[in-house]
Amino acid sequence: MKYRLLTCFAMFLPFVSFSQEVVEKGLDEKVNDAFMPFAVWWEGFVLTSISVGGYNMPIVLILLILGATFFTIYFKFPNISKFPLAINTVRGKYDELEAPEGHGVEKAEVNIVDGDLPDTIRDESKEGEVSHFQALATAVSGTVGLGNIAGVAVAIALGGPGATFWMIVCGLIGMSTKFVECTLGVKYRDVGEDGTVYGGPMYYLSKGLKERGMTGLGKVLAIIFAVLCVGASFGGGNAFQSNQAAVQLTTMLDLEGGAVGVIIGFILAILVGIVIIGGIKKIASVTEKIVPFMAGVYVLASLVIIFANISYIGDAFGMIFSGAFTPAAGIGGVVGVIIVGFQRAAFSNEAGAGSAAIAHSAVKTKYPASEGVVALLEPFIDTVVICTMTALVIIFFNMDAGAFDYGNSVNSTVLLNESGTYVGGVDLTSMAYDSVIPGFRYVLTIAIILFAFSTMISWSYYGLQSWKYLFGRGRTADIVYKVLFLLFVIIGAAATLDAVIKFSDAMILALVFPNMIGLLILFPRVKEEFNKYLGDIKSVGK
Repeated sequence: MKYRLLTCFAMFLPFVSFSQEVVEKGLDEKVNDAFMPFAVWWEGFVLTSISVGGYNMPIVLILLILGATFFTIYFKFPNISKFPLAINTVRGKYDELEAPEGHGVEKAEVNIVDGDLPDTIRDESKEGEVSHFQALATAVSGTVGLGNIAGVAVAIALGGPGATFWMIVCGLIGMSTKFVECTLGVKYRDVGEDGTVYGGPMYYLSKGLKERGMTGLGKVLAIIFAVLCVGASFGGGNAFQSNQAAVQLTTMLDLEGGAVGVIIGFILAILVGIVIIGGIKKIASVTEKIVPFMAGVYVLASLVIIFANISYIGDAFGMIFSGAFTPAAGIGGVVGVIIVGFQRAAFSNEAGAGSAAIAHSAVKTKYPASEGVVALLEPFIDTVVICTMTALVIIFFNMDAGAFDYGNSVNSTVLLNESGTYVGGVDLTSMAYDSVIPGFRYVLTIAIILFAFSTMISWSYYGLQSWKYLFGRGRTADIVYKVLFLLFVIIGAAATLDAVIKFSDAMILALVFPNMIGLLILFPRVKEEFNKYLGDIKSVGK
């Protein structure tokens, strides 16, 4: 195991010198150029498309849509019918069911692993490390971020207001997928002698498929998922986040130079390190404070703008609904708008990718389905609420200023009418909020930094769990991963490695393939756990 760790560590050694040499030699540009062909190939491979109505639609997107739609129908629209149950579970209404005596409620089954304490096995209510709310906050912090700020702006510019409708639809059916994967995450988790929880798709793929007589397939899918998740944690969940935080901060402070990025990177690495060294309990305690705060500020500002334009709300929703089915010329037809909306929502809430199931697996509960219904709220918060608010603000802004023509978005940038120049999605969103709340761009910069910080610490946990699955749960494995993760915080802030980000972002979407295969095989287990949870709630008159 140590040999494998050293080999893996050696693979990343060339990156260690980036933060020092990027300032003097532009090494990041050389590496970026050399790595770009492979990154483009990988992205193209993950986004392999087939023709649908004359338009190329990525297979991974079809898998997400069909899977989410199936789960929604099979479980009788849990995203709507069980929404009140999710709220009540989060606020602790059913916590007394978790008590050892449980009002005579039968204990849920447990997956016994070597080394488990007998007492822990008998009393499942003691398993887990965080509360329902903390698990939700940690998972939400891993999804709510730049995709809600920059990604939505680009999606609206490219697909028009109608893309908002399909983002909402994707978010709603994605709630059902989250319910399935997070229920399985708790059901098949491992609990160590010290009470540490190990969970996520790696475990329900290997254990769950073994139960179904598919041991070999389960192991292969679990390893593929873990490898992809580690790569995604270094890139899209880390380097990209620190890079965007550094860019926004240097822009706000009007600073220049690679050395500034290195300094910002070191500061971020120290802050991230302080949190992730403490494990999931520390991560959860931080995210349960940061996520409500930053989401609250962003939502409050959005509401201020929406109410300031309340007379246009009907027109805005009219554009959203009409654009969803009769898009304006040049946008690419209805299928094109659907692809834009669903792809942006998929990147934003990660429903089907399985990453959130890792965080939800750490919850203190003996009912796997209890955390499944809590997970329903995640895509709702991320996509249905926050993404929709961002979209409305941008639509209002364009109705008033005519800043851009729908359909003019290229390579994550938007063409402005007045200047004839392209701006990034963050810049467009900043302009939209600034038009009603002067100076909000500074608040938005702080929000972006907090979004990036919370995303990094959440993805550090996702990556670490996958790393431990591959290399073992020893202290050495733990330290090696965390050191590498913190190095990538600095690298991301100091360098512009577009190829690495492109590669790792595709890794996040690639998680869908092994995860969805497992979900489509194991969903009957979710039905069993769901019925057990509902039955016990009814038995105590809740």
